[in-house]
Amino acid sequence: METIVFIGAGSMAEAVIAGIVEQGAVVPKNVFVMNRSDDERLLSLHNKYGVSIVCKDKEALKNADLVVLATKPKDIHQAMADTLPYLDDKTAVLSVIAGVSIQTIENGLGARPIARSMPNTSATIGKSASGIAWNQAISEELKKHILGLLESIGMVKEVEEDDLHAVTALSGSGPAYVYYLAEALEEAAIGKGLSKDIARALIIQTLEGAAAMLKETGTEPAELRNNVTSPGGTTQAGLEALENGKFKETIADCIGKAEARSRELGAQS
Repeated sequence: METIVFIGAGSMAEAVIAGIVEQGAVVPKNVFVMNRSDDERLLSLHNKYGVSIVCKDKEALKNADLVVLATKPKDIHQAMADTLPYLDDKTAVLSVIAGVSIQTIENGLGARPIARSMPNTSATIGKSASGIAWNQAISEELKKHILGLLESIGMVKEVEEDDLHAVTALSGSGPAYVYYLAEALEEAAIGKGLSKDIARALIIQTLEGAAAMLKETGTEPAELRNNVTSPGGTTQAGLEALENGKFKETIADCIGKAEARSRELGAQS
């Protein structure tokens, strides 16, 4: 992947750019960014990461090995219409747009190698959890290149395209759920008298430690939970409050609504 062009310069584009540049997956000057009108945003990305800005002649698009679609779903059709005249027939496309199907991209950009992925914003620090699906035009060699790019910003799992809606709901949006949990824990801890600094440090280490236990031991979450829970103890009291508040049902509803919204976005495109 000599030349990569990002179409769209929002938070997801920045997270991926930050990750691939920081991890040394690409040379910053070979990464180009463009959007419809926000020159100030493009200049900010250039100054921050050393990436290049697509000029008005769109020369970077003509020479692109990979185009990354990173617009908002509502802007995808205009972005593809603006892009298509400059693309070589063999230029590959990677979409990181929620909900938008490979078929929609094929309709807009023609028959070419297309991958559809859903990273998350932890790509910024090389810790993304991504799902990816392919069209029939993707060769095994190209798969390796794109997987290598995404693996430089975290973990990647190949899935069926329809499963990307669930991936979007789970790991694409997942960091926000974790941050919301951290926010709630912090507010509760401060309410019980801990300082914000101490609460924040304890929460970060607790989340980090729990995630490491899941990853490194391979033990089922339910077993790890039971190992912490003594009958009649503090953990049991806390868990009973979560059960009374229908914690699992709320999480299922959260994932369900996010997955449904991903499907809605796809239908609208």
